[in-house]
Amino acid sequence: MGKATILTPVYISVAWTLMTSYQLFTQTTVESVTKAITIYLPTIGTWMADKIDMIVFIHSFAWIFLLSSVIPALLLGKQRGVLAQFGLCLTLAFLVFVIQDILIGFSGAIDQILGLEPLFHNPALAMAYLSVPYFMMIGFDIRSRHKKMQWLKVPKIETETDYFPEDTFILEEEEFEEEKLQEEELI
Repeated sequence: MGKATILTPVYISVAWTLMTSYQLFTQTTVESVTKAITIYLPTIGTWMADKIDMIVFIHSFAWIFLLSSVIPALLLGKQRGVLAQFGLCLTLAFLVFVIQDILIGFSGAIDQILGLEPLFHNPALAMAYLSVPYFMMIGFDIRSRHKKMQWLKVPKIETETDYFPEDTFILEEEEFEEEKLQEEELI
């Protein structure tokens, strides 16, 4: 079995957890950050409060985008087709809604997850939580550029002159001159 086959349940579990938690906590974190900004910059805070749905969508989209890019790459490899990637992303999105509904049926499990929500009323923690997908995207970009630069580095190719001492060619020239002198003497 391949590495991706063995790790598939782990990847899907992590993706589902992150997608579900982001759907549950993004609203709270954006509201906390907006309230904190309103204290110091009332104009910007008021504008953010008016556009809160758009801001929540953007931050939720960041996680969805990140996970829909990374998880298929890990599971399907670089030679993945568009349909395979779409199917995997659709399955992940479907699992988020199905398992979220199942958890609501088991109020104890959803209460444990939602019990973490008061943590995100702290603006510093809320801001850190919202910035995680962006830092991960930056990290992935830096890592891929670093790998690309290493791949493009070409080792020094040794030339033919690296195998022969330079004085070899001088000796050949001296022999040629000696032959020429001998021919002149014969003439």
